[in-house]
Amino acid sequence: MGHKDIDGRAMSARILESVSQEVTTLSESGWHPRLVSVTVGDVQAVQLYVRNQRRMAEKAGILFEERCFDAAITQAELTAAIQAMNVDPRVTGIILQRPVPEHLSIKNLQESVHPLKDVEGMHPTSIGRIVYREADIGPCTATAAVELLKSTGLNIPGLEVTVVGHSEIVGKPIAFLLMAEGATVTVCHHMTRNIAVHARGADALFVAVGKPGMITGDMIKPGAAVIDIGINQVDNDDGTTAVVGDADYESCRETAGWITPVPGGVGPVTVAILMRNAVRATRHQKSHYEGLLGQPAMTVVG
Repeated sequence: MGHKDIDGRAMSARILESVSQEVTTLSESGWHPRLVSVTVGDVQAVQLYVRNQRRMAEKAGILFEERCFDAAITQAELTAAIQAMNVDPRVTGIILQRPVPEHLSIKNLQESVHPLKDVEGMHPTSIGRIVYREADIGPCTATAAVELLKSTGLNIPGLEVTVVGHSEIVGKPIAFLLMAEGATVTVCHHMTRNIAVHARGADALFVAVGKPGMITGDMIKPGAAVIDIGINQVDNDDGTTAVVGDADYESCRETAGWITPVPGGVGPVTVAILMRNAVRATRHQKSHYEGLLGQPAMTVVG
């Protein structure tokens, strides 16, 4: 069975075009989206993510600012800095870059971001809205993965889905998002006895575990959709390095009906979803303050 690559870059461009139009509309009403990226310590991998976020924000017309904090900052100090951003009308979205130093609790830091400025969709309030099917701002990677599945045209209600990986920022939100749309979801993790059995029974397979080539073609139901969320750097025999996913692309592509390549699949869409979340968060803040004031509210740009 021939495979169909799901082009994440093309989807990202479509999302970004829509985002750019909404940025223009919001700006004309006095609300220009501004994202603030919070980085703690000097982590090389984080800098790559920040550069990608900045580049896409600039394409969409979103203001982007990076605030870097020393690795020795305390939980209380960083929480206070985030709370200051919460009350700053110039800031409409806050991004916490991962990882953070071990002495900091990313969970508590995420909770300190005001839900109206939670563009990552990771505040407990945002996660709760997914459960109640009320969310339009979801976790970026999970939302990107689900939208890539929808692009295949598969009918989600009743679809048999297996998610390999149950992290709080990817695996679990994917399960919640799909269950909210009527899919039957199985979530596998490190204590699952036979992942291959669950994988072979799935019409759609999501994998996000950080293990290159973990999923092979003989673990996939013929014609299934494979959404590969893994990003791993591996060494080639010739001394070069390559970025690969958690699925063995060459073997999986022979069995799958649809598959996301790595790179060029989930990654670009994730950043585009972050930008879409940014404009939606700005719109929510605009509506919130207009509701409080009973008249059009304007933020401050500068």
